[in-house]
Amino acid sequence: MAGRLPIGVCLPTIGADAGWFLDAAVRLEAAGYDGIWCWDHLMPRGAGTLPVLEAWTMLAAAAARTSRVRVGSLVLDVTKRHPALLAKAAATVQAIAGGRLVLGMGIGGFPGEHQALGIPFPPAGERAALLEETIATIRALWSGEAVSREAGAVAPLRDARQLPAPNPAPPILVGAQSPAGVRLAARAADGWAAASVSFERLLPAYRDALAAAGRDRASQEVLVGMPEGRAGRDNIVGTPWATNPTQELARWLAAGADGVILMPRTPADVDALVTAAADG
Repeated sequence: MAGRLPIGVCLPTIGADAGWFLDAAVRLEAAGYDGIWCWDHLMPRGAGTLPVLEAWTMLAAAAARTSRVRVGSLVLDVTKRHPALLAKAAATVQAIAGGRLVLGMGIGGFPGEHQALGIPFPPAGERAALLEETIATIRALWSGEAVSREAGAVAPLRDARQLPAPNPAPPILVGAQSPAGVRLAARAADGWAAASVSFERLLPAYRDALAAAGRDRASQEVLVGMPEGRAGRDNIVGTPWATNPTQELARWLAAGADGVILMPRTPADVDALVTAAADG
């Protein structure tokens, strides 16, 4: 792939085999893609019986199996992990990856999974507040200094210190598909993980929120995730991403994105991406 275009690939963790996932990550890195990403699910939607791989485990393994691509979460559900545990896990994966981790986080959107597993799923406003406080807690712990938080905080801490501190600290992206979400991303994160269906509609609100927070758009990263598709059904084969990825990418860059993240759902999709990269 000429110039290593800013195209990442979010490999499926639903209905996927761990060995296939890691082999695909190695193939996609060799083909020249920019990053390997994965979702954060513990169960398939509905009453499905598909196997599901855990996100952090796969990111750590992918980081160990690759040497150049970024590895990232698209996106972690903030309700599933204590902020201190998440900070430590991210710092550890960053060490394995040699500085290539991108921490994507969001408020979550699959209540059935939470109900089935006994994980609290509060209203959206509460989850948004939790996300913002979690980001602040993670950043504080990543400093390597002692951190204390009041007893009423979501994650009360007393002289908590986590070493080694990640160096560099991974960038944090917030996944958002609403005006409130992009405002949170603009004031609290290092960028926005957008969805293709809402990116162009929400981009002006994101830019306005950055300006209101006194932040420069050039200092942030905006990545657009392409449609998710469905497990076991081709999502890339026959699309412009398989036939002319350079031209398709140019359209999204012209619209204001810094890069895109594709979502193959089958081995044939991965094969199509590898072939597309080889064809230029």
